[in-house]
Amino acid sequence: MSTRVDERSPRQRLLETADRLFYAEGIHTVGIDRILDEAGVAKASLYKCFGSKDGLVKAYLEGRHERQKARIARALDRAGDDPRARLLAVFGAQAELFATPGFRGCAFAAATAEVPIGDDLEQVAADYRGYVRRVFRELAVEAGATDPFALACQLHLLYDGAQQVARTEHASSVAEQAHAAAGVLIDAALVH
Repeated sequence: MSTRVDERSPRQRLLETADRLFYAEGIHTVGIDRILDEAGVAKASLYKCFGSKDGLVKAYLEGRHERQKARIARALDRAGDDPRARLLAVFGAQAELFATPGFRGCAFAAATAEVPIGDDLEQVAADYRGYVRRVFRELAVEAGATDPFALACQLHLLYDGAQQVARTEHASSVAEQAHAAAGVLIDAALVH
């Protein structure tokens, strides 16, 4: 009988397991013992790598943030130099997210809905939201929008709303509708 050796570090196994379970079931529903059991990691490794379950939750959300940043960067690269196409590319990246197996909406909204107001996780979510708004604002400036801040706010609102609809209606097709609506907003903002 052959025994496979898991070459992933305890940290990586904890993060991958936490990512799967927290996203699918919620941060409070999933107990630390279950994560440890499914990751095949000792409790000491959790404390050494993350300090606590809260530290693991924070790292899980930060990993989600990094993956979405990479997804958006790839979409922007594919869009080339056309400013309108670059603004719309953010919605293309979102469409990729909606199409991933097991999509369950915004991990940040779900996690912060489970914690009291003022919890440290709200800052992690605010960092992610700030990143998305900043991307829209920078792209709106590049595109020459008459009011880049207003366009960024409108596109961010559409982005957030599309995530909620895609989650609650289990419909990845909402990405096409969000893309079309973004095009209307962009065109109106670029009229000189």
